[in-house]
Amino acid sequence: MAIKKSDIYRSLWESCDQLRGGMDASLYKDYILTLLFVKYVSDRAGQPDALIEVPPGSSFNDMKALRGSKNIGEEMDTIIARIAEENDLSGVIDRAFFNDPEKFGRGQKMINTLTALINIFSREELNFSKNRADGDDILGDAYEYLMRNFATEAGKSKGQFYTPAEVSRVVAAVAGVDRATSPRQTVYDPTCGSGSLLLKAAETARVPITIFGQEMDIATRGLARMNMIMHNRETAEIAQGDVIAEPHFLTDAHTLQTFDFVVANPPFSAKAWASGLTEETKYDRFVDGDPPAKNGDFAFLLHILASMKATGSGAVILPHGVLFRGNAESRLREKILKRGLIKGIIGLPANLFYGTGIPASIIVLDKSEARADRPVFMIDASKEFIKDGNKNRLRARDIHKIIDAFTRAQEIPGYSRLVPYTEITRNDFNLNIPRYIDGSDPEDLQDITAHLHGGVPERDIDALDDFWAVMPTLRATLFGPNPRPGYADPLVAPDKVRSTIRNHADFAAFRAQIAEILNGWIDANTSALSGIQPGDHPRDLIHTVAEDMLTRFEPAPLVDKYEAYQRLMSYWSDSMQDDVFIISGGGWLAARDLRETRKEVKDGKTKWLEDGDLTVNKVRLVADVIPPRLSSTASFQTSRRRWTPPPPRPRNWAGRSRNWPRKMGPRAGCWPTR
Repeated sequence: MAIKKSDIYRSLWESCDQLRGGMDASLYKDYILTLLFVKYVSDRAGQPDALIEVPPGSSFNDMKALRGSKNIGEEMDTIIARIAEENDLSGVIDRAFFNDPEKFGRGQKMINTLTALINIFSREELNFSKNRADGDDILGDAYEYLMRNFATEAGKSKGQFYTPAEVSRVVAAVAGVDRATSPRQTVYDPTCGSGSLLLKAAETARVPITIFGQEMDIATRGLARMNMIMHNRETAEIAQGDVIAEPHFLTDAHTLQTFDFVVANPPFSAKAWASGLTEETKYDRFVDGDPPAKNGDFAFLLHILASMKATGSGAVILPHGVLFRGNAESRLREKILKRGLIKGIIGLPANLFYGTGIPASIIVLDKSEARADRPVFMIDASKEFIKDGNKNRLRARDIHKIIDAFTRAQEIPGYSRLVPYTEITRNDFNLNIPRYIDGSDPEDLQDITAHLHGGVPERDIDALDDFWAVMPTLRATLFGPNPRPGYADPLVAPDKVRSTIRNHADFAAFRAQIAEILNGWIDANTSALSGIQPGDHPRDLIHTVAEDMLTRFEPAPLVDKYEAYQRLMSYWSDSMQDDVFIISGGGWLAARDLRETRKEVKDGKTKWLEDGDLTVNKVRLVADVIPPRLSSTASFQTSRRRWTPPPPRPRNWAGRSRNWPRKMGPRAGCWPTR
């Protein structure tokens, strides 16, 4: 069966529906991700790239054999325990117990719930033995999809185990991990949660660098280990414990281990950060001074700095308060700046994270080029985002713009600039971004004279200088002289302005220029899109064509290249991604596969989950790429068989068709097949 990401995601999220009402949303992940892990390692067992040994009698197929049995929960726990013991994963994948009547009900209710869960994971779209395209981490993406939804469902107090993938991409890109040249180099996350940020950072490297992480919550540490294995990073070392009181990675009893790259999203403003900390376990992290007793932001920042090699770099997500708060934090901030350890600051929008709604910032750290008078590159990205339910989210264009501005040191008015060290000292080492970047919208000045006596102020017309530079003769078409100096009279009625512009020769020339750019992009990429072959990497394809879109629209007048890029990426996410995965998984013949639409019956009414655009003998058919109406209706190639319309049933035996054999009918209990 061809790969369709949306089907994978839908099936996985339906499995969560089986658990609603029986347990808190924050616990879904423990069970669903455990089943996902067992299904994945079972499907990959015996293959050259298999990472986990599945003992005989302990595969997902053995779980399927338990459906409907009275001891289903107990036997599922036994299977998981065998896999854990065989692979030294005890305490990692066997912490969720399915034989729990408090969560799954008792007797038949438990049997029905667990059977339904196994049935969902038995669907063909979740067959990972052949549904993993090399280079495109389908399962890893599915894992990330679940983690994001679990974080949303879990609510404010329980969603801190996951860093949004969009933010992780920015942190990974600015942390300098792309400088890695050897597998011996290391990346470390002291508060790794489920490991999503750590994985994004490792993927940025051009070589498979070594991964280290620590997580305080033992259950979340288990999620991180499973995440690493499912992303082919089974050698990653994920420790458990409080990284401030009990840092796991040490070179000796008194010295922290240091790493080439460090990324982190610590808990914001932790009040009990010093619990368990002693003089013996400070490990020279707080030589510049102790952080506030009831705010741990600088404690984590100082730990990260102490964990970086002398040539190391990294990035950490912290609340905006670390940029400007006073007292002990002010003194620590001044000392860090005087040592030249801060390379940049990126201000993020509010309400991005699942554990809090406050705005955060990314502090980019770099020891390799540290000097006393080092300037700081600042970006104010707080206003560029999209609403997504009750949270805000960075779009593809927002991510790309941040990364471009930072990595290329682009100074964009109202958005980014390189702030000299002397300017920071004049502000008493206060790093609040609005002190250095004015991102406010220009004031809308009202001209009272124009309101009273008519006319349009020339300064308002002059403000559209970019527009007039592209369409130089259009201004004279829209505006004429006014008797009063400094004012002009409109020559076109308000309801005719749009049509006048569209019909103007300058606009026609502008439209032709943009069309030429777009057509050039189409011509350059058509062969790549029409030449998709089984085994191709969809992720590589969209990266290539999208980057070409950005490059071609760079010189385009009046068109934001990032908006053009976003239009393509939105279409990719909504539609094109599934199409490319289907073709790269099953070839172009898979593009015309037909299947019956899925439906559900609720309160006696049938609800179709998908809109079928072809109906043959009351069977509604859909195709994922090529619509059925564009194919012949005589026969349809499907992923499993050639679909043909079923023969019409006679209304009754007396009114049977003469094409039906006399001895066949309802009483015989069978019908002829084609």
